[in-house]
Amino acid sequence: MSPQPSSDRHPPDRLAERRSPSSAAAILIGAEVFGAAFAGGWALAILFGLDDTGAHILQAVLFAIGVLIMVAFIRAAQRVEPFTRRA
Repeated sequence: MSPQPSSDRHPPDRLAERRSPSSAAAILIGAEVFGAAFAGGWALAILFGLDDTGAHILQAVLFAIGVLIMVAFIRAAQRVEPFTRRA
């Protein structure tokens, strides 16, 4: 057998290489944003003396802001580093 590569192999998938760092960054930043929204809502509720319902409402508002931040991050990441091929 010859050590040369066979001609039926496909070239490496460059799309998977690009997707991995972007996906990892999105997961990391998402965890930080949503964790900060939860902790921030809890801390602000204690600071302002809100009851449990007020704390949950504040956390929901901060969570929604976190979703907007994540959408903006992913859209910006796609502009710099497209996740999919376009024909």
